[in-house]
Amino acid sequence: MDATDADVIVVGAGLAGLVAAHELTSRGRRVALVDQENAANLGGQAFWSFGGLFLVDSPEQRRLGVKDSFELAWNDWQGSAGFDRVDDEDSWAVRWARAYVEFAAGEKRSWLEGHGIKFLPTVGWAERGDLRADGHGNSVPRFHIAWGTGTGVVEPFVRYAEQAARDGLLTFHHRHRVD
Repeated sequence: MDATDADVIVVGAGLAGLVAAHELTSRGRRVALVDQENAANLGGQAFWSFGGLFLVDSPEQRRLGVKDSFELAWNDWQGSAGFDRVDDEDSWAVRWARAYVEFAAGEKRSWLEGHGIKFLPTVGWAERGDLRADGHGNSVPRFHIAWGTGTGVVEPFVRYAEQAARDGLLTFHHRHRVD
């Protein structure tokens, strides 16, 4: 299968691209995965990351006495994003951000655990807020570290992509540019 035979072309074999490819191939879609890097770089920068994931009102937070909620996280997000463009220029950004915070406060953890991703028992405080209700950053710790750090987050999706390739549902197109 070349890229023109695919049902979907996914640009980028970083974590987002691998997750998109998995969601598609697990539903029987044929995917061409195009990336500028070679096969050794599947997962992109996420592979090298510390593996921190944004979760809201998690068991780890509650165990540590951190009071968190969707409402607080959404308020923090809006304070950082500064959605202020006129004529609804920010409308799609607001919709995406709210859906993501809802996901992080809801099914994200179980979705990740369903892929074998587990978390360290502590919570970090990346992007610490300026301690104002409407200020920039997080007002409470929400940085959850996955066991295995970034490699632990990327690994299941690399494995899925490699299996989908063996099954004929995914083709890798490494060292390609997309215009």
